Amino acid sequence: MVTDIGARSSRLFLILSLVGGAAIFSSTIAKNPVLPLLAQSLGAAAPEIGLIAAASTVTGIATSLAAGRLSDRFGRRPLLLLAGLVFVTAPFLYLLVTTPLELALVRVYHGLATAVFGPVAAAFVTDLAPVRRGERLGYFSSAQLAGRALAPAVGGALLMVGPWEWVFLASALAGLGALVGMWPLPTPDAGAGEEAKGGVRVATPAIVATSVAEAGQYFAFGAIEAFLPLYALSIGTAPALIGLLFAVQVGVRTISRPALGRLSDERGRRSPILFGLIVSAVATALLPFTNQWILLLLLSAVFGLGLSVAQAATQAFVAELAPPGSRGTALGLMSTIMDIGQAAGPIAAGLLIAIGSYRAGFLGAAGVLLATALLFGAVVRTDGGTGEQI
Repeated sequence: MVTDIGARSSRLFLILSLVGGAAIFSSTIAKNPVLPLLAQSLGAAAPEIGLIAAASTVTGIATSLAAGRLSDRFGRRPLLLLAGLVFVTAPFLYLLVTTPLELALVRVYHGLATAVFGPVAAAFVTDLAPVRRGERLGYFSSAQLAGRALAPAVGGALLMVGPWEWVFLASALAGLGALVGMWPLPTPDAGAGEEAKGGVRVATPAIVATSVAEAGQYFAFGAIEAFLPLYALSIGTAPALIGLLFAVQVGVRTISRPALGRLSDERGRRSPILFGLIVSAVATALLPFTNQWILLLLLSAVFGLGLSVAQAATQAFVAELAPPGSRGTALGLMSTIMDIGQAAGPIAAGLLIAIGSYRAGFLGAAGVLLATALLFGAVVRTDGGTGEQI
């Protein structure tokens, strides 16, 4: 019987991982590289393009917590199916837009898919993994990162051989694949019937501090994603080499996450989170002090490794800290705080660069990482992990 349960859990986890890869591929290919090109063709200026790109993140801030809470009450599957429907339908709306405002509204709707899918799917993974959650979440994250890495290459190839509409059709097909994969998932599942009782406090200091640590990482990631290409160009880097700065970062994260998740299961959550934050902060601070592409490549890889070390532990830690029946709510809260960090990173770095320099922007992002490390270290005094629920 135990073997049957384990085999069923493994099958469901494999389905979720494939669904996660397809879903993130669907979302990413609709954004990179076609979105700024489409926005520009509609007459959007640079500030408007930035707002259009950020529109989907705003949806996450507004809905992730509610999605996690609803999944605790009604089960994971209904919320995943809702996300799947958005993954399928949103790409077709891009074909109808005629103004930058309409494009922004479509981005808001499309953002609902990842806003719901992210915390609910992560909660489902933790439901299936009462032990070794870090390792399972690591494999799940690697599947998503693979989809995220593949999407720009496929999108760029489609733009080279056909009209831009092909990119959104590919997005819809990938979304359909994700929806089909969600359909056989069980209902009610591990989340159903486990809703936390009224008055249970989910936003505990440890959960909030861990979520802020995750937000700090995405703050820096957003700043680097927005301004490292421009900094690389300013020091004479060939445009063709800039993409490799991010390819190596994604590659390091994809390959390392499962092993680092396993390490956090065995050694605890607190130490990897602190170590990852510090490593990422050091790499971020050093970026504007080099004018050689090979060193930028190395620092980008180190930054990706720091992200991977910390993020291999953060979601698992929040899932373990959550009160009974509230994992979805806790992970939804984490996703909301994370989205705030990711949205704020490019804005704050842009302001620092505008009034100072690239050094000011990257050092500011590094400072945020160190501040979140100090906050996390001060609030969280236990490692947790070791495969046990806290």
